[in-house]
Amino acid sequence: MIVIIPVLFIGLMIAFSIPAQADSQQQVFYTTNTPDETGRIIYVVQANDTCLLIELLTGVKVNQIIQINNLDDACTLQEGQQLVLAYYETPTPTIGPSPTLTPILPTATPFNGNGKVCVYLYEDVNGNANPEETEMQIPGGAVSLTNRSGTVNLTGTTQTDEQPGTTNPICFEEVPEGDYNVSVAPPEGYNPTTAMNYPLVVKAGDLSILNFGAQLSSAAEPHTIEEGSRSPLMLIIGAVLILVGAGMAFYFFRMKR
Repeated sequence: MIVIIPVLFIGLMIAFSIPAQADSQQQVFYTTNTPDETGRIIYVVQANDTCLLIELLTGVKVNQIIQINNLDDACTLQEGQQLVLAYYETPTPTIGPSPTLTPILPTATPFNGNGKVCVYLYEDVNGNANPEETEMQIPGGAVSLTNRSGTVNLTGTTQTDEQPGTTNPICFEEVPEGDYNVSVAPPEGYNPTTAMNYPLVVKAGDLSILNFGAQLSSAAEPHTIEEGSRSPLMLIIGAVLILVGAGMAFYFFRMKR
């Protein structure tokens, strides 16, 4: 009996020390759409979408989504539903005096435009590789944005959310057009639940938002004993002491005889 108990205990400790791994390696990525002929930017609801996830993907706040689309307070969505994210109006040209003719100048050299790239590293508590309302950003994650030619290398560190329920991704402004690789390294004590590298094509005027998930490893999780509960280790030690005491009592009883 004394041999079996430690073996079971070691087996349980090994089982609880293995960090949870996500089954899904889905990478969430979204690039803003171009307005349609009516000036609307449309988002089509995908399976398992929530208004918070759409906010993370598009930057449009949940209350704005509800107001524009006349949704209920719970922001209930259906797969395939078309959501209006914003309206853009084409300005009407104002008729004025005829412009003064100017000499024709040489055509300027075309300039490659810039885009904006934002990265959100969230704590994937349930390991499903999808950001949820209660899963906040992980501070201290290292973010790198590098183009294929090696001429652009931008780095940064994720910060704590300003307040619960808000998103505070790290963003890189004025990123030149081109092919890039986005990589994220979670801070010590976290295991990734999504791919930590993502190839990205940056185009002029685009806002690209990428979400990366990580989960606190079991070794880094604080282990506390709730009031009224008992530690398994203490129970095992107590059982061993009882068995040793019983053995010694039996030994002295035999010696007296």
